Amino acid sequence: MAEPAADHEELVKVFDTDEESEAMVVRGLLESAGIDAMIQNREAPQDILPGVGGVVVLVRPDQAEEARQTIEEYRTHPATDEDEAVSEGPA
Repeated sequence: MAEPAADHEELVKVFDTDEESEAMVVRGLLESAGIDAMIQNREAPQDILPGVGGVVVLVRPDQAEEARQTIEEYRTHPATDEDEAVSEGPA
């Protein structure tokens, strides 16, 4: 879900999409890398018009470069099911 924009002017946009679900995946990716991230709707209030207008992922300015690098690294080398199996090990 998108979060309200109040008091977040100092945050930096690192990802922009029309799909809230995609933004949630990116937020999860960043948070798993230790980067605080939040989702904010671009235009329409999501409690009134959910899914309309797209969303952005925001981070603190001091984490913006690391966040962009994390996103780019994931885009060029996405995790596969095979990677997941190797990292989890035998059950």
